[in-house]
Amino acid sequence: MGIERSNKKLYNIGLSYKKADVETRGAFSISKENQVLLIEDAKLKGLDELVILSTCNRTEITGFANHPYELIELLCKYSKGTVDDFIKVSSIHKNKDAVDHLFRIGTGLESQILGDYEIVSQLKQAFVNAKQNKSTGAYMERLFNSVLQASKEVKNKTLLSSGTTSTSYAAIRYALNEFPDMDSKSITVLGLGDIGKNTCKNIVEYSSNKNITIVNRTHSKAIEFAKDYQNLEVKHYEELKEVLKTTDILFVATGANAYTITKEHLCDNKNLLILDLSMPENVDVSVKKMSNINLVNVDELSKITDKTLEKRKEEIPKTEAIISKYKREFGIWVDGRKFTPAINALKESLKEMQQNEINYQSKKIENFNREQAEAITDRFVQKITTQFIKHLKTNKCSINDTVSIMGDIFEFKNI
Repeated sequence: MGIERSNKKLYNIGLSYKKADVETRGAFSISKENQVLLIEDAKLKGLDELVILSTCNRTEITGFANHPYELIELLCKYSKGTVDDFIKVSSIHKNKDAVDHLFRIGTGLESQILGDYEIVSQLKQAFVNAKQNKSTGAYMERLFNSVLQASKEVKNKTLLSSGTTSTSYAAIRYALNEFPDMDSKSITVLGLGDIGKNTCKNIVEYSSNKNITIVNRTHSKAIEFAKDYQNLEVKHYEELKEVLKTTDILFVATGANAYTITKEHLCDNKNLLILDLSMPENVDVSVKKMSNINLVNVDELSKITDKTLEKRKEEIPKTEAIISKYKREFGIWVDGRKFTPAINALKESLKEMQQNEINYQSKKIENFNREQAEAITDRFVQKITTQFIKHLKTNKCSINDTVSIMGDIFEFKNI
């Protein structure tokens, strides 16, 4: 699979739950505003095709660069992380490994909870954001489409995402373990991003609780979401402190750059379970010192497993087979892009040789039939071109060498 583009290589750099704890991941999280700034900065540096994925479990940049440090520098500049910290917990994938890594992410094999399908919408949104900011090209579009197609097939043809195990579901499971009588408890969900919405849906599905309040900075968004659910009460963000006075379980899924829950929001005499699903952490960890507060983050939630996960592990070979199929198709497309310009250059070179020879013969031969000569030699040009195309398609391992030899023989530069 030919990945390199001119002198640049495809890199995926970042960090995830595998090596970085929730606090470190929070430091390297990139806000939506900073993602836009990062992309604009990258363009000024000649890095015009990259995608940023920043979730509760990972922050990664995928793009073409001369050296991975170009992407690492941008990541650290637009997050609160440092290069020294990055080196301790990072992963760097290049060319084929970067492609493989994206396929594994998009199909749920790299999720903190195996098969967690929430990553798919996050990956889609990452690509949409990149496209809106004009940092994608044909290569990235094809790659991400291939990953999402593979993800869809994994979802439809395997049981990797079967059952109901995800970060938001794990939060509900934790709450149910803590409060077997959760139906009688007062629940508040703060934030209505993808995880916040999924949390609300899971609460409604797995409990009969009729005392659920949602709070969101954009009040109209909360109103719109609540229309589909009878049991949801909507409160203004400014009412949060008052709401928490009677809340037993608080789900935080805000994804802000600063704490949305601090000691100032909480009562000293009201027991409260807080499940922080945000990245970076949106609940000030100092609230743990309050004897009436039980604060749980995403890393602690990921430890909740059941038989569902064991069943999912059995689906890994099927998933990897699907990934291999889509990677193979993507590789054929990449190789095709690589030799198509060379074939066009070959054809132009042969056409030029054809016209030079026809011009030469027309001067030497009396009553030379130029039209007939062009018709005959056109067939030879087409046959020679077709033979090279067949060779390149059936001998993919030698594409670089063949294109280089073609350039030397027919005097055009390797494209």
